[in-house]
Amino acid sequence: MLSYQHAYHAGNFADVHKHLTLYAVVNYLLRKKTAITYVDTHAGRGLYPIDGEESQRLQEYRNGILPLWQARTAFSDPLLCEWKAALISAQPDAAILTHYPGSPWWFGHVLREQDQLRLFELHPGEHKQLSNQGLSPQAQRIFGDGLAGLKAMVPVITPRLCALIDPSYERKAEYQEVAETVCYTLEKARHGVVLIWYPLLPAGHHHTLLTALKESGVRKIWRSELQMRETNEQAHGMLGSGMLVINPPWGLDQRLAAAMAEITPLLGRTTRYQANWWVGEVE
Repeated sequence: MLSYQHAYHAGNFADVHKHLTLYAVVNYLLRKKTAITYVDTHAGRGLYPIDGEESQRLQEYRNGILPLWQARTAFSDPLLCEWKAALISAQPDAAILTHYPGSPWWFGHVLREQDQLRLFELHPGEHKQLSNQGLSPQAQRIFGDGLAGLKAMVPVITPRLCALIDPSYERKAEYQEVAETVCYTLEKARHGVVLIWYPLLPAGHHHTLLTALKESGVRKIWRSELQMRETNEQAHGMLGSGMLVINPPWGLDQRLAAAMAEITPLLGRTTRYQANWWVGEVE
């Protein structure tokens, strides 16, 4: 199925969770000069106008990036302030939130001459929109399956790899497919940093992914979840957002915990954030 278009959900709470985590990881990786290959398996459009028809239909940004933007001058956490500055730089007018940047932007705006970026997108309409985005020469847009594309790329030619995997999970089989792709990737690139986003849904399908990775033998898997509301029999839609980071940079958990402590109260009184090691470095 190719019905999913992220423009309807751009800037929601899951994007905030995902892209703040991504920013924290990439920002740390940039401390070293050695080249990085970034891979975005489900790139989407790259940049989403808040006043676009799709964004306005559901207006999910109102319970995501908007309250953070409105409170931006009060931020005190260093990571959050840096992320805010990057978000502001994506706006034509620094005083007004008009666009929400997707993962291609969060990767692309920090690309150095020695780095590479591969952006996979399988939806024809989304890929066409992505192709209209101004990106650096090191960024390559690829019309194709991102999971298969990542597997075909490893081992990469640069010393380091950082991959973001965030499917729509329209098919339940995607949870297992993601786990298999991650295991294959890390067999070929043992020290690669892999970020995986997953939705928290009433049906709990994400446990297929979590269990498969725990049983795979892959080590150093850090997990964080931003839960917006509790699960109950009447619950519908996405309850929260989950992130896995394999081979996370040192101190990522503390940096994100401090930033999320400022964010969660802005997203509603029922919102809570939790993080832990899903799989440690040793058994």
